[in-house]
Amino acid sequence: MQASLDAIFQALADPTRRAILLMLLEDDMAVTDVAEPFDMSLAGISKHLTLLANAGLIAQEKRGRVKWCKLQPEAMRAASVWMQSFGQFEPVDLDAFERFLEVELADIDSPPDSAAEES
Repeated sequence: MQASLDAIFQALADPTRRAILLMLLEDDMAVTDVAEPFDMSLAGISKHLTLLANAGLIAQEKRGRVKWCKLQPEAMRAASVWMQSFGQFEPVDLDAFERFLEVELADIDSPPDSAAEES
């Protein structure tokens, strides 16, 4: 699962690939239509599409002479579940944690009262 998460997050790291995914939310698209809004060669777009396909985020199929791209939303599920797992924790109040540590460390450094009385 870690390898697939790595591939998904690598694919999502690029703004061009995220824009392609947003376009594919609307409908399946031919590769040439995907490439149209970008100031990039068809070969450059094809590299982005290959990375998205390798991550499982899109599927590509040939229909006649045209290659089509289709969003695979279920591939995002693993990444979504992984990210949502961080939502179960409350934010840490670092100032309160620092005050707690100061009190605890002060108690450790000071000798117990009973030991001081015995001396």
